Formats: sequence, C-alpha cells, structure tokens
Amino acid sequence: MKHKSIPVILLITAILLLSACSKKAPDKETPKPEVNEPETTEQTSDKTDEYHFPLTGIGTDVEPNRRAVAVMINNHPEARPQTGLSQADIVYELLAEGNVTRFLAIFQSEAPENIGPVRSAREYYIELAQGYNALFIAHGYSPEAEKILSSGVIDNLNGMRYDGTLFKRSSDRKAPHNSYITYKNIEKGAEDNGFSMTGPPASMDFYKEEELESISGTGANHIKVVYGNSSQFTAEYQYDSQSGEYSRFSDGEQTVEYKTREPVLVKNLLVIETEHKVLDSAGRRFIDLKSGGKAYLFQEGNMKEIEWRNTDGQILPYENGQPAKLVPGKTWVNVIPSLNDVSYELK
Repeated sequence: MKHKSIPVILLITAILLLSACSKKAPDKETPKPEVNEPETTEQTSDKTDEYHFPLTGIGTDVEPNRRAVAVMINNHPEARPQTGLSQADIVYELLAEGNVTRFLAIFQSEAPENIGPVRSAREYYIELAQGYNALFIAHGYSPEAEKILSSGVIDNLNGMRYDGTLFKRSSDRKAPHNSYITYKNIEKGAEDNGFSMTGPPASMDFYKEEELESISGTGANHIKVVYGNSSQFTAEYQYDSQSGEYSRFSDGEQTVEYKTREPVLVKNLLVIETEHKVLDSAGRRFIDLKSGGKAYLFQEGNMKEIEWRNTDGQILPYENGQPAKLVPGKTWVNVIPSLNDVSYELK
C-alpha cells in the first residue's frame, strides 16, 4: 500500500507546481497586438462639413433637400420692420412702381415661423423665383404677373385666393401692409395643391474658410444705394470687422425683425446695374435680368468691380470670366438702373 501511494503524491505535487506557474504568468506583461485606429480629422469629426446649404455654403449634417421658397415682401415704410428677412438665404431688392422697392426673399436653409408683410407680384420677381425652382408666394399681382401665374409656369400660392385661410391679416397694421403667411401654411398650401417641397436649387460657389484671407479689393465698409430721390428707399450697409457681416438700414433705420428686433445681417452684398424701363402710367417697369452687365461685390469690408450674369436663371457675380466666390452666409442683391447711384467709403 505504501509503495503504490508514492506516484499519487508525486502527481499531486506536479499539479500544484503547474498551477503555481500558471498564476505567476500574468505578472509578465505580454505585448498587445497593434490596432490601427482611424485618424480623426476636421472633415470626419465635424459632421456639419458633410453637406452644405446651396445658397449659403454653410455646413449641415443633414442633406439639404428642401425646396426653395420665394416670398414677395413689402418694403413700404408702413410695413417696416418686416418679419422673416433675417432667415432668408438671399434677398433681392428691386423697384416696383415709382421709387418704392420690394423684396424677394429666398428661403432654403431656414424656415421662419412667420413671413411678411406679403405683397403683390411683378413679372421680374417671378422670373427670379423661377431661377431657384422656388415655390412662389405673393399677395396680389400686376396684370402681366397674373397672366404668368395663371399659366402654371411656376408653382405659387397667392393671397388673392387664400386671404383669411393660408394668409392671415395682422390687426396692428392696415391693409395692404398686414398680410402674413406662416411656413406651416406654406407647407399646407403646397400639400393641398400637390406641389413638391423637395428639390434644392443649384449650389453657388463659396470660399473655403482658409481662403477668406485672400479676399481683396478697395476698402469699403459703408455703402449707400440710392433708389430715386426719396430717402425712404435708400439702403445703407455698415460692415463690422469683428463679425464679418453687414448691417442693413432703410432711411437711416436699421433693418430688424418686427417682434424680436434681431438685426438683418449679410455676408455678401451684390449691387447690379441693368436696364429699367417704365411701361405704363401706373409706373410699372420692365427690368432686364438676362443681359448681364456691371456690378459691385462687397465682401469682408472690400469692394470689387465685377460683372453679373444670368446663369440658368440665377443672378451670379463673375470675375475675369469665372464665377466669383461668395463668403459663406447670407447675400443681399440690390438691382438698380445705374451704379452711379451707389457710393461707398471707409467709415
């Protein structure tokens, strides 16, 4: 019995020794396999650079597939301050009758809760809206504009049909300076009429962040654009070097939002010269938006003498035969009969 137990003892001893060795193994650090982590760059870490809004060049993490909406906005002194202008990607300012200007505000990157006061259409505003394949919003029309809208060449909602339903009257202003439409009602009107609200306009050319320092020109941080002989429709712009934006003024009063008093700020100011012709005793006009011509482009406190062209319906700046780049942000376009009505200075 004693002789047979020896191997068992030896076996137990060997097992204990092996167990001890295995417990000591972790004390010796073994190298881990090398893993190649993906490099984090500004391009991949900043989702806002994945897409860019076509009319502002501002980054977004969601594909900007919304259709543009073009709204006729009243600029009569009794319609100021307006609502929604600060959220427009592009605003066109053109003469209607006499010295009175109206705005065509193009919305794509933002959808204001409320917009107005909405005013009546003229054919050249419709022409501009067509260049963005926009849903066109107006309240009223000239005889020629009515013919165009009735032909169905552009999707539109008009207050002449929807006054009191899609369009609401404000009680704190008198007609015709009190018609407003909410973005929800724009969407409702589009749905009711079978108008698509998807399909963005063509993208414009914008500077990259690292290219902004290359912008040069004649120093000009205060600009005045005169419409006729009435100061009520003189537009002025003041550049702020800290924000890189221009504040806008009408007749010396800053252009702000009606309810919030938020200022209307723009990154690019394009002033184009083109033929204007009075057509009738009411002062209605023909404005040439096709032929191209001379223009001033104001960016980053500088002015460049350039030209403008109508490219697929959009009014775009050109320099040395190539599309001129815009600073990412909002743009204002003043359309005038002569660049002699523009003055600028360092102030």
